[in-house]
Amino acid sequence: MNHYHSLSPQLQKKICEDFRDSYILENTAIRRDPNHDKPSLWRSCYLRDVEKIMHSPYYNRYTDKTQVFAFYKNDDISRRAFHVQLVSRIARNIGRMLGLNLDLIEAIALGHDIGHTPFGHAGEHFLNQLSMEYTGRQFHHNVHSVRVLDGIFRHNISLQTLDGILCHNGEMEQKEYRTAPLSDFSEFDHKVETCYTTEGAVKKLTPSTKEGCVVKICDLIAYLGKDRQDALKTETLPSEELFSETSLGKYNAVIINNLCVNIIEKSYGKDCIAMDEDAFSALSKIKEENYRFIYGSKRVKEIEALLKPMFRELYEKLRKDLLKNRTNSPIFRHHLDFIAEHGKYYRQNNYREETSPDQTVIDYIASMTDDYFIELYEYLFPHQKSPLTYTPYFN
Repeated sequence: MNHYHSLSPQLQKKICEDFRDSYILENTAIRRDPNHDKPSLWRSCYLRDVEKIMHSPYYNRYTDKTQVFAFYKNDDISRRAFHVQLVSRIARNIGRMLGLNLDLIEAIALGHDIGHTPFGHAGEHFLNQLSMEYTGRQFHHNVHSVRVLDGIFRHNISLQTLDGILCHNGEMEQKEYRTAPLSDFSEFDHKVETCYTTEGAVKKLTPSTKEGCVVKICDLIAYLGKDRQDALKTETLPSEELFSETSLGKYNAVIINNLCVNIIEKSYGKDCIAMDEDAFSALSKIKEENYRFIYGSKRVKEIEALLKPMFRELYEKLRKDLLKNRTNSPIFRHHLDFIAEHGKYYRQNNYREETSPDQTVIDYIASMTDDYFIELYEYLFPHQKSPLTYTPYFN
């Protein structure tokens, strides 16, 4: 039986008395170019970031990037496009009750996975291995999201939004999320560089704003229950009975509602974003079961094993094409030319001259959708058909 928690009547009354929509006229955004993107009444400072991200050349590619389950012709399975919308919606629900800047929350949420690879965290893992082998630098999707929005396409996104995106990774749950001060872009750039060069640095990232903290926990809230729904739709799981009944429930809608209620109750008027011990314990239990029954499932692992050598073959082929200046290769036509065409609308961008061959290949592969990756593989290796097949609509 589902049991939906609700906020206490006392807190509901206090929020109604205290809350004021006070962020619309603020101009707290720090930008690399402060002379551009000044806010107006109808386009507040962080709303401009939202719109920049939604119009970024890679934003539409969310639509065909795997969340967890690849190679299913099934329109009801989550793709990354839906995930970022769900993170945004949940985070804004919490942020509204805490009196936070909803535009900043939306900008962080919609941009947080724009640098994600095809095929979810498996693709991220494979690309990290290749990056370490060829460049000695790590690849993490949250760091690459910053690169997309602040390096490949120089959108003049605010420091606050970029920092929230960098620090969003929700793989390490916490009972409390506290902010860390961040003064300027030089400090931020050092923070980013450390993620490329220092092992484990990416796990220690702390947002500089409460809005970033809210998105960080909501990234986790958004996928836990939804991945369970998708696992059942794909028959990756034989039964929902595998999951334990926790104080947060065990199904998506109940988990989302009850975590939101708990976080609002424990965070309102506080200097951090928090949940109580019972909710934290239940959240950790739900996540642990997802890893055991879903992300470590036979079906998921079989696909990952087939994908891994394909990533290497594509990487090495594209790298060779680039080094030999084979301008008819897709890495020129679909990547370098694409960036040159779209980059002219933003700040001065000398991507081709400034980017090493290996980083260019990494950027290209990270930008791909699932279907594009497979078609590119079959295009470049016509006598070596992809070993992967899609589960059809009519199976």
